[in-house]
Amino acid sequence: MASIEDRVESLIKPKIENLGYKLYDVQFVKEGQNYFLRIFIEKENGNIDLNDCEKVNNEIDTLLDSANYIKEQYFLEVSSTGIEKILRKDEHLKENIGTKVQLNLFKPIEEFKEKKKEIIGILKDFNDNNIVLELENGEIIIDRKNISQIKTIFDWDNEIN
Repeated sequence: MASIEDRVESLIKPKIENLGYKLYDVQFVKEGQNYFLRIFIEKENGNIDLNDCEKVNNEIDTLLDSANYIKEQYFLEVSSTGIEKILRKDEHLKENIGTKVQLNLFKPIEEFKEKKKEIIGILKDFNDNNIVLELENGEIIIDRKNISQIKTIFDWDNEIN
């Protein structure tokens, strides 16, 4: 059976695309005693504002209630991906080959004397088992099972005004 996230994504994706947006990701998480259904959207020019989020929220709220995929009471949050995007899917990784990313690890890897659990480099490649990063001193291959999160890094020093 498909996960709640997959089922919700299949349900709301056509509606969101008809509004002129791209569905980037769906996350269903429990934080403390509360459940959150987080919908991340993008659009062509990249500038998502509160009106965009409200528009999508209003279109999918009734759809979600009718489908009744989520039995628990939850909070619906619609937002942009943000400047630094979390890369959870292979499609996200593929779109960001050549991009500067930060990997957070569950446990430090042997290649680093400092026992770092955070690595920043250029995303070079990936497969089902590994992520390949280009570092200043060469490439490193990291087991995907050891990665807790991957996100893009925005270069604040070279921001274009």
